[in-house]
Amino acid sequence: MEIQLINGQFNALEAIGIITEMVQVKIKYHENKIKESHNEEDIKMRERKIKALQNDLSISRDYINKNSENIIINSTINL
Repeated sequence: MEIQLINGQFNALEAIGIITEMVQVKIKYHENKIKESHNEEDIKMRERKIKALQNDLSISRDYINKNSENIIINSTINL
């Protein structure tokens, strides 16, 4: 099964907004799991994932700002 979330061309501001919101949803998911967890290994793993997501978001923003023409974004969930 495939769910097409995003498939389009966006200006730089729109692209940054979409990507930021999607990453924030994933970060919020991990933050909620951290609050529920009592397992230190799980918490550390999720904290690493959050830092990686924040880093990827920063790199994406830099890329988009340097290539400020229209950005094509495709996002699909495959089950």
